[in-house]
Amino acid sequence: MLKIEQLNQYYGQSHTLWDLDLDVPEGQCTVLMGRNGVGKTTLLKCIMGLLPVKSGAIAYQGQELNRVSAEQRAPLGIGYVPQGRQIFPLLSVEENLLIGLPARKDKLNKVPDFIYEMFPVLKEMLGRRGGDLSGGQQQQLAIGRALVTDPKLLILDEPTEGIQPNIVAEIGNIVRKLNQELGLTVLLVEQKLPFARKVADRFCLLDRGRAVATGAMPELNDELIQQYLTV
Repeated sequence: MLKIEQLNQYYGQSHTLWDLDLDVPEGQCTVLMGRNGVGKTTLLKCIMGLLPVKSGAIAYQGQELNRVSAEQRAPLGIGYVPQGRQIFPLLSVEENLLIGLPARKDKLNKVPDFIYEMFPVLKEMLGRRGGDLSGGQQQQLAIGRALVTDPKLLILDEPTEGIQPNIVAEIGNIVRKLNQELGLTVLLVEQKLPFARKVADRFCLLDRGRAVATGAMPELNDELIQQYLTV
């Protein structure tokens, strides 16, 4: 569904992504892992058009994305939940969710019911300001806002960061349901190995801007963990 080939990206004179290749198969959950600062979030921002690409190709369902503007990528079917959630704190929960509607191709003018079925806490707090929610509730709101756009590919950047353990487990169940029951393709950046093992089918390890190992999740062995994930 998503194919990245020989991707290079720079911050000023700093070469941050090096000839990076990545395949995200349709219908599966792929997790990007690696120590802090290896380029995981940078890669996601390149996919979403938020950072420029120096060279290489990004294709979504066969369509080249390099010349597609950032605001045009959500209507193609790519949902994005950024690191830190980035909800609108002064808008209500309902207003945050409604922001995703213009990206839908079917021109639906209300939040789909399944969003409230998946996140009942959001229905209870529709009138509350986003900034007044707990961290876990804000993360659910951010995922719900992305789902409102009706994506075929959902990209999540560290959805468990700063979240209490019971909500981490709930988010894991939601990701599995979206992927396995609803058929949504998921690309996930995650630091917590147990969470990654629970939800992901495949992994890609990044180190210093390079993809150094990829494979099915059971192939993520102790040697790779020690070499690329252990601090």
